[in-house]
Amino acid sequence: MLFGVFAVHDPDLCPLNNVKSKKIFLDLQTKMKTDAKKHNISKIIAFYMSVLEHQWTIILDAKNAHDIEQFCIAVGISATSTVKIVPIKDFRDVAKTLSR
Repeated sequence: MLFGVFAVHDPDLCPLNNVKSKKIFLDLQTKMKTDAKKHNISKIIAFYMSVLEHQWTIILDAKNAHDIEQFCIAVGISATSTVKIVPIKDFRDVAKTLSR
């Protein structure tokens, strides 16, 4: 199942402005790769950032939102950001369902 993870932080907690956040950020990719399987994350599909908006968008293939919640805590995303986890579907799958 696909989920969008939307993380937003305040400018004072931005890795550009905060030493603790910078350390978390620099370790994030490694932690995400090593912790994904532990939290039933099948695949990290995409990870995008809007630097000036202080917002991250992560697309994950996972079993459920509770596992993603624990994943965000374990890797440090929730230490600096407010996290919203939303189930999402590929446009083509929705279009296929509607055309039946």
